[in-house]
Amino acid sequence: MKKILTWAVIVLFIIGIFLLGRCTGGGSTVNEKAVNNVLLIREIAELASMEVQGNASFKQSNVSNSGEWSDNLKRVFAENTAWVSVPYTAKYGVDTDSTNFNLFVTGKTVTIQLPPPKLLSFELKMNKMETSSRKGWFTFSDDETYTEVQKKLYDTNRSQLEENVMYQKQSMDKIIAILRSYYTPLGYELKVEFTNNTSRFQTPDLN
Repeated sequence: MKKILTWAVIVLFIIGIFLLGRCTGGGSTVNEKAVNNVLLIREIAELASMEVQGNASFKQSNVSNSGEWSDNLKRVFAENTAWVSVPYTAKYGVDTDSTNFNLFVTGKTVTIQLPPPKLLSFELKMNKMETSSRKGWFTFSDDETYTEVQKKLYDTNRSQLEENVMYQKQSMDKIIAILRSYYTPLGYELKVEFTNNTSRFQTPDLN
């Protein structure tokens, strides 16, 4: 609800800019204020987050399925295999502040510098978790096993999502598209650079 209200305020703000410019005849001045509104542009960039849904799973077992007699013996008497699968929702986007956000206007070109998109949140839907297990004759149920597997599932899948270059690129594209939809009606060309402490990624021209 908060996100919807914020977008509504942004849309009304943009409409107000054009109406004010038309009524006062000061369209050029109003446009300059809209172009240089750092706080608003930062808010738009942060709101342009991308949501990803998927299924996280993890399997832990003390048998290797090697086919050796010792492994087969362990499977019969001492196997302890646990499998957990949980749907998840992940959100990618930028987290900006005054130190990692810059806006420059040169003629009719706006250059915006943002930090690279990253994984902002990773939520497991535990109410939809599925589990299964296989145990040997001498292995008893142990809740601690599932607790350990769940922790490894969270850590492993979160790490994979943090390093997912494809999702990061999709998040960049979405941020650029939304910022461009703001500047194009104002008559400005947009360039976006995603920068960090060691490197800079300049987006290609999407025209």
